[in-house]
Amino acid sequence: MQAVRNCCAVLKRELKSYFESPVAYVFMVAFLVLTGFLTFSVSRLYERGIGDLQPFFFWHPWVYLLLVPAATMGLWAEERRAGTIELLLTMPVTMMQAILGKFFAAWLFIIISILLTFPLPLTLAYLGDPDMGVIFCGYFGSILLAGAAVSIGMLASCLTRSQVISFVLALLITLLLILAGWPPVTDLFVRWAPLWLVDAVASFSLMPHFESMQRGVIDLRDVAYYLSVMIFMIAAAQVVLDNRKSA
Repeated sequence: MQAVRNCCAVLKRELKSYFESPVAYVFMVAFLVLTGFLTFSVSRLYERGIGDLQPFFFWHPWVYLLLVPAATMGLWAEERRAGTIELLLTMPVTMMQAILGKFFAAWLFIIISILLTFPLPLTLAYLGDPDMGVIFCGYFGSILLAGAAVSIGMLASCLTRSQVISFVLALLITLLLILAGWPPVTDLFVRWAPLWLVDAVASFSLMPHFESMQRGVIDLRDVAYYLSVMIFMIAAAQVVLDNRKSA
């Protein structure tokens, strides 16, 4: 119970710092404007005449690619740059508790931004008869995808004192995991690599696991994949921070 209270204390501290700065509001406005523009102006949701949110969810990985690194780049980089990481570690919390508190704060912040799009499914329900189960699965998948992106951004933030470098690292890692299952990339492997290697590379991609949820299918293997990405990135972040602490 004490560990949970410590994590919650760090979570509240981080979440408060988000909303005390313009970053939170800029991010939320950017997220809503960007997803709205891509959904209505690029994918032309209403002109399709189909009662689903597939065009809306289609753009989420690409929006997260740009915005999540911006929201997470200061999680540890700013602490190290300002020297407040030593102050944080003097609190009665373990390194893992601090990492989990920061991770869940950033993830919750992204989840709030996602939930602010609630007028879209409500409008769709008013105008037509969409499958709300499929829409729920899409939101669930988007939240898991955001969690994976947040964990990647947090690891990148642990690796450097510079928020700019952290942003670039997170963007590159996320882009690699998105493109791993992209047909042009897998086609390159097909030309010279055995099929099992192509399938292994594609299995690391964030996209196929999210695409199945967009279609309304929640497979435990997809959920396990996203949870595995988060656990791996969090564990890697602890290793990096422990090494820097002992150095």
